[in-house]
Amino acid sequence: MRHYLDFEKPIAELEGKIEELRRMSEPNGINIAEEVSRLTAVADRQLRATYGKLTPWQKTLVARHPDRPKAMDYIRALISDFTPLAGDRAFADDAAVLGGLGRFRGRAVVVLGTEKGADTESRVLHNFGMARPEGYRKARRLIELAGRFGLPVLSFVDTSGAFPGVDAEAHGQAEAIARSIEACLEAPVPLVPTIIGEGGSGGAIALAAGDRVLMLEHAIYSVISPEGCASILWRDAGQAANAAEALRLTADDLKRLELVDEVIPEPVGGAQRDTAATIAAVGNAVSAALQPLLGLDSATLKGRRREKFLQAGREALA
Repeated sequence: MRHYLDFEKPIAELEGKIEELRRMSEPNGINIAEEVSRLTAVADRQLRATYGKLTPWQKTLVARHPDRPKAMDYIRALISDFTPLAGDRAFADDAAVLGGLGRFRGRAVVVLGTEKGADTESRVLHNFGMARPEGYRKARRLIELAGRFGLPVLSFVDTSGAFPGVDAEAHGQAEAIARSIEACLEAPVPLVPTIIGEGGSGGAIALAAGDRVLMLEHAIYSVISPEGCASILWRDAGQAANAAEALRLTADDLKRLELVDEVIPEPVGGAQRDTAATIAAVGNAVSAALQPLLGLDSATLKGRRREKFLQAGREALA
């Protein structure tokens, strides 16, 4: 059953009526095919109108949509011969961060992703995509492995942020995130991250400090969640919609501020409406971003990456 967001209720009603008509066994004097066609056209117009003027808060809700494709969906579809590699070689394995070796369109790569899970069991297993220090240490280990073997790194980011638990802090959460960011910036190989859902705080940038940062149209990327920001500024999480507006967290805002390099269009109604088309579009965008980087030497890659992040947002804010 399709999950509808609050602002999609008019669309839900129309599509519900369409499904009822399709299940009717008796025409009752109604030309069912004609009525279905008419309502389908109305629903399509409504969907396009709704998604053509989403507010930042509504985009936040779309980015968190439970049916939106997750990191593992992209890995399964885009990476052949995927071999997962587990553990940080220091403490434990963190299921919130996926990583391993595989082939992207015939080329050997290292793949990373933050995985939220698709149902209750998998969400608990992956801790809702919120990584602990061992997850970021695993990411750092795999990025360094990629550097030793000359393999490009692809990452798929979808996390509300790093896990804020006491145990994570006790195990060095801040240091682990900083070291993962450092590994991204110092990688002697191309690194292409894609924000596929939520890009939350340092937990996201730890896997996203790359050469070409891609972002899906209805994804978000921010230093803090709207609810967290509202709780700090207004001491009221109910102000999340105002916080989302102020944070400039949408793909269009971030492209304008030159904090991401490319916005990947989504199907009308969001990635959850056509998972296959979304994943194919991401694959094409990643391939196009990666290709020009493959011929660059490590010194050039690192130098360009350094300048990219030093200059991020400066011209747009000048």
